Amino acid sequence: MHTAVRRVSASKSSKKSSTQTTISRFFTNASDRAQPTEQINCQDRRHEGRGKRLSDGGASTDKRAKLSVSVEQERDEELTVTPSTLGKTVSSKVSISHATLTRLKDFSCPGSSDSVMELEPSHSGKAEISASQQHNVIMHNEMVEEFKEEPIKVKQEFSFSQYAKNTGNRKSLEEPSVSNRRTKTIYTPLEEQYMEIKKQHVDTVLCVECGYKYRFFGEDAEIAAKELNITCHLDHNFMTASIPTHRLFVHVRRLVSQGYKVGVVKQTETTAIKASSANKSSLFSRQLHALYTKSTLVGEDVNPLLKLGDLEQAEDVVQDSGNNYLMCVSESFDKQSKELTVGMVVVQPSIGDVMVDCFKDNMSHSELESRILRIQPVEILVPSDLSETTERLLRNIALSSVQADDRIRIEKRESAMFEYPTALSIIKDFYRGGPHSAARNHEKGSYSICMGLESPIICCLGPVIQYLTEFKLEKILLCSSSFKRLSSDPDHMLLSAATMKNLEILCNQTTGSVKGSLLWVLDHTQTLFGKRLLRKWVSQPLKSVIDIQARQEAVAEILSSESSVLPSIQSLLTRLPDLERGLCSIYHKRCSTQEFYLIISSLSRLNVELQALMPAIQSQLSSPLLKTLLLDTPQLLSPAHNFLKVLNEKAAKTGNKTEMFVDLTDFPVIRKTKEEIESVLLDIMEHRREVRLLLKNPSLDYTTVSGQQITKGNLEKKSNYKPKLPFNDNQHYAC
Repeated sequence: MHTAVRRVSASKSSKKSSTQTTISRFFTNASDRAQPTEQINCQDRRHEGRGKRLSDGGASTDKRAKLSVSVEQERDEELTVTPSTLGKTVSSKVSISHATLTRLKDFSCPGSSDSVMELEPSHSGKAEISASQQHNVIMHNEMVEEFKEEPIKVKQEFSFSQYAKNTGNRKSLEEPSVSNRRTKTIYTPLEEQYMEIKKQHVDTVLCVECGYKYRFFGEDAEIAAKELNITCHLDHNFMTASIPTHRLFVHVRRLVSQGYKVGVVKQTETTAIKASSANKSSLFSRQLHALYTKSTLVGEDVNPLLKLGDLEQAEDVVQDSGNNYLMCVSESFDKQSKELTVGMVVVQPSIGDVMVDCFKDNMSHSELESRILRIQPVEILVPSDLSETTERLLRNIALSSVQADDRIRIEKRESAMFEYPTALSIIKDFYRGGPHSAARNHEKGSYSICMGLESPIICCLGPVIQYLTEFKLEKILLCSSSFKRLSSDPDHMLLSAATMKNLEILCNQTTGSVKGSLLWVLDHTQTLFGKRLLRKWVSQPLKSVIDIQARQEAVAEILSSESSVLPSIQSLLTRLPDLERGLCSIYHKRCSTQEFYLIISSLSRLNVELQALMPAIQSQLSSPLLKTLLLDTPQLLSPAHNFLKVLNEKAAKTGNKTEMFVDLTDFPVIRKTKEEIESVLLDIMEHRREVRLLLKNPSLDYTTVSGQQITKGNLEKKSNYKPKLPFNDNQHYAC
């Protein structure tokens, strides 16, 4: 009776303690795995205890009683059996079968060689030894063998990873050569195309044309988001941001004004060409179309508006500084004479100014500083091994302005490019060979003129040619006879750096901006080319007394004259676009048809109106300087009228290059190309007639939708007929 009571109480206590013995006890932690001893906690009547729990309805985890640490440790010490001590505890009845051990292996942690498998302890009475002693000895031997082999089996056969639901991981294990496409290491075709272009232009912020927008990727997207105040987000493997195509010139100007080099990557295939090609399902081919920095803002992408009033009224458009000069500086120090010689080449590609200089300088670089303050370049090209003193001077000048868009951009190049043999080789290739040889037949003396320059200037001219070639603006250097000297100019005064600073001629000393300076007070010009001319006059005062008096007489007559000629001329000139920039854009072949027509028509109109005013100019004006300027201008502008006569105004304003010229007598190449286009158009019209007969639809015609090709869905639905000729870029089917 008492024995039965003890058994019942023991069973109840086993039921309570089993609440702590859950399936989590079959796993080991890192410290247990490191122990070499293999442990098993055994318990009798496992099935009996489980049956009791099932009969009781199952013990909830919320109602399980927690054992204290000391009780848990005592129970573990009493019931822990190792292979070495298993013989001592063999007297206890072991009710573990081989099938049960195999089942428990499924709950083992992967790679746990010393996994501890705990079984529920039994608190029953004394085990029956006499009946099963021989059986227990056999079980003991089998368990010892299993404990020796089990760590290897657990590592090789049983792991939770094989029960994972991710089929992709399973495939990757079976086929290690096939990469997982869901991983971030797989790039899209567009991203691979971007990375290929980025490798060639690491220091450039790239705008990639994608349909109706331009996209930025990676670090370029983060820069664009910061400077343009737009959002960027993660798309596949890169951060990305986008801008609309019609706002490209606005955002390019804003990025350039902050000192970045910006590259525009455009699609080289249209939708029509892609649809008719063999690889129509592949990615559009793209390549770098143009590069822009502060000194190279030339082209229709950044100058779609030419009139000053239009630019001022446009929102968010960064205005031109008016002095977009690129300056290249090289220095050489003679150790024997201890003299520092500085060479300098200054270029403004947007208007065609080219200046050179070579001078001796002291250790404080005062001469170099005076020239930089006088010219105020927006970009300086220097070798990578520039002296510390010169680099400090350029850095101080660049950071003198509070606003970032007014700061000078410093571009460092390899010092080997500034060596005399390398620079001389570049100059020879440029002036005596290369793609521009046919265009400079009239400049046969350019090479000899360049060879007469000092060696420090040669060391600067070579890198400038190479740098402008990257932007396709090197043609501005072909006419070397127009190179001007800075220091040896006999007609103008060279102001020192101290004078430029203290008198605040071009900028104030507080913020470094134009506002508050002498130029700001005097500038009331109405045109952009007038602003640039006034800046030159202020920074380079005249030396000759006669020239000064002639200019004063002209200004006095403009202010005090009551003649009707001057108001008419003023009204005519204020309506002009930026003629200097427009002519250089045409010269670089980077202008649009609208810009070309606007410049030609403005010059022609100026010629006609000045010729009508010539009698009044001769009779009413007294200033010799004004008379000379106004009477000589019509003769210089006379060829403009001949160009205007051969232009089709409507085609030029709409951008139709095929119909832009009316008379092709003087343009044989254009005439031949146009004849080929007409032949193709006749074939397309004949093809339209065939399609109309086939579909029995006489109203079928070509149409244009936003300049892009539309699908042939309506045509393909009615017939399986496929066209024999590819579509024209601007003509499509419409049923």
